[in-house]
Amino acid sequence: MARTLSVAALQAAFGDDMQANIAKTTDLIRQAAAAGARVIVAPELFQGPYFCVRQDERWFATAHAWREHPCVTALAPLAAELGVVLPISIFEREGPHYYNSVVMVDADGAPLGVYRKSHIPDGPGYQEKYYFRPGDTGFRVWETRLGRIGVGICWDQWYPEAARAMTLMGAEILIYPTAIGSEPHDPALDTAAPWRRAMQGHAVSNVIPVVGANRTGFEPWPGYPGGGQNFYGSSFICDQRGDLITELDRDEEGVIVAEFDLDFLNLHRAAWGFFRDRRPDLYGTLTNPSPA
Repeated sequence: MARTLSVAALQAAFGDDMQANIAKTTDLIRQAAAAGARVIVAPELFQGPYFCVRQDERWFATAHAWREHPCVTALAPLAAELGVVLPISIFEREGPHYYNSVVMVDADGAPLGVYRKSHIPDGPGYQEKYYFRPGDTGFRVWETRLGRIGVGICWDQWYPEAARAMTLMGAEILIYPTAIGSEPHDPALDTAAPWRRAMQGHAVSNVIPVVGANRTGFEPWPGYPGGGQNFYGSSFICDQRGDLITELDRDEEGVIVAEFDLDFLNLHRAAWGFFRDRRPDLYGTLTNPSPA
């Protein structure tokens, strides 16, 4: 009997009330599970608004130790109830250190551990280096009850090295919780299409399905009349060819679900020969911080 895995991406807008955001996410998780999804990914930092648009020290008070984070303590029992795997995006505090993290909760409700975002952006509207240290976990692939899952967080999704590393580590599917939208320094710049294409390229080069879950909606900046971030949604699931299987538009909230045959994918990955024909002896330039 073939090993199959049904995955879902959630897309929604989020406000200042963490409990309301958890309740909204809970409802969407239930919808996804009712549609047959077994691995369900919500957008990045769904606990509240995407606060990294500006530097404001008050947001540090919304971070928690990962085992005690309100999103984790609320959703882990839901994972057990529904028998689903939940990668939960959080603002994590460990002592004096702060991270943008994902806690992987298995289908029995047990937290398997934490992944800390490796690539931290720092630009207009995305000033994450003020809040987050670069992750110290390395890339993670989770051996869940349902399959081997690789997780990157937003800016990680632009790096082919991360996708390749997770596939080499045995990932059978790659998922990326995301918060991305307008670019305050250039209102004419729209990155929605290249955002998708980058991840579709990871799918092709690694013969692996990819899930991108983004937030949507306009989030105003307090104290800046007319200013804010407009998140462009466009969440999607693509197959191992990079072909879009299902997607959401820019503005809608909801759930998308797709099912994959993991045994077929493992065989297909071997047949393509990308991993057979790799030449790591030639790739030293990739690990040199200042290649000539």
